[in-house]
Amino acid sequence: MYFKQTEYGNSPEFLASQHYINFTTTISDDGVEADENGRKYVLAGTVIGADGKAATNESVSSQAVIGVLFATVDVTHGPQPGALMVEGYVIEARLKQAIDNSGTLQEEIKTSLTTKCPKITLR
Repeated sequence: MYFKQTEYGNSPEFLASQHYINFTTTISDDGVEADENGRKYVLAGTVIGADGKAATNESVSSQAVIGVLFATVDVTHGPQPGALMVEGYVIEARLKQAIDNSGTLQEEIKTSLTTKCPKITLR
């Protein structure tokens, strides 16, 4: 399996405090669209489901949400390990599911995240 290690020197912009706990998990490349350069990225701040994919309104009804992706992961060459935040304070408006720029999470994802990950607090 191909593994690419990347170090980033800044903290994610969605953190509301310096206290957080991360665990390693495998991030899936299924359903990730390639950019104009052919690279596939799962962005930091994406809510991740139990299958390692980004949570969507359809998927949260059938699977558990397990946390928030802490750092961007390059999945161009297949599934890769990533840091999954399971405890901490996050700024809801800055999570990547707020794609309509309204600053709010989709209600199904928000409900699933707050009930299945009780140690992640949305601010």
